[in-house]
Amino acid sequence: MPAYGGDNSVSVKRVYGASDDGDGYRVLVDRLWPRGLSKEAANVDLWLKDVAPSTQLRAWYAHRAERWPHFLRRYRIELKADSESRHAFTTLIRIVSAQKRVTLLFGAKDLNRNNAVALQIFLNENASLST
Repeated sequence: MPAYGGDNSVSVKRVYGASDDGDGYRVLVDRLWPRGLSKEAANVDLWLKDVAPSTQLRAWYAHRAERWPHFLRRYRIELKADSESRHAFTTLIRIVSAQKRVTLLFGAKDLNRNNAVALQIFLNENASLST
């Protein structure tokens, strides 16, 4: 059972796409605001930037597919070790527990390997941040 329990649903979506009623509570999980996108157009309920990977980890990963497994491991370590990141992840768990549907928003072009997908994986692993 997911960390947040119940019938709650977490999906991921590129922030540049159109929002719809099925998105539920929309959480931007990037450290930087998406380029060229107004806050009105983004239609974000919460910008949880502290749950995003560090600038150093993002730069190292550089969206290179072969680094994805290592990125997941390093990101999990960051979420566990950094107090602000850990607090933000706990906040995310609470949001998901309180909402019927949550959409994690990201700006990356890679739809399958990005921090929102990683967070979705972590949430589905019973919030276990152990390595």
